[in-house]
Amino acid sequence: MNDKALAPGGLALVEALVNTLDVETGADTLDTADGRAAFGLAEPDVPAARELREALRAACLAHAGHRAPGSSPAALDRLLADAPLLVTVADDGTAALRPAAPDRLVSRIAEALAAAAASGTWARLKACEAEDCRWAYYDRSPGGRRRWCSMSVCGARAKMRTYRARGRGAAPSEPGLRPEPRASNAGEA
Repeated sequence: MNDKALAPGGLALVEALVNTLDVETGADTLDTADGRAAFGLAEPDVPAARELREALRAACLAHAGHRAPGSSPAALDRLLADAPLLVTVADDGTAALRPAAPDRLVSRIAEALAAAAASGTWARLKACEAEDCRWAYYDRSPGGRRRWCSMSVCGARAKMRTYRARGRGAAPSEPGLRPEPRASNAGEA
């Protein structure tokens, strides 16, 4: 659902992996040969890739201040422990982290996360607040406080639910959505 440009650098790989599952429809591109080929996966690699994807989604949700039931960003820590990185030094003396096993998806993800953490961009990769979406997006807003992948779709739906709940006098149904306080006029008696 993300209507913005892809995340910068290696985070585009992370974003693409998280977005292989359309939560709303249940469609998973890792079920297709083309979808697996995009990540250099064979069919037996898919369960591990799915586990990695959901751990990344949990971390992206945490970046946005949310937590999905039954998921924890700590799972990503466990998965990345199996992806050692090496420090390499170029001819000009610059150092970089490179995956020890570049043919493995988890190693490429670890390299991308290390570079993103160093550049300060990792925390801007988030997952949509909408429970029926959870699409990964890169938050390019100045304050880094975006909540939805698309204001025109997920944001509009959430705001409409809040508006309707307010009209019924009920509390908003989605966590994090609170009616705005009414403005008071100081001059009124």
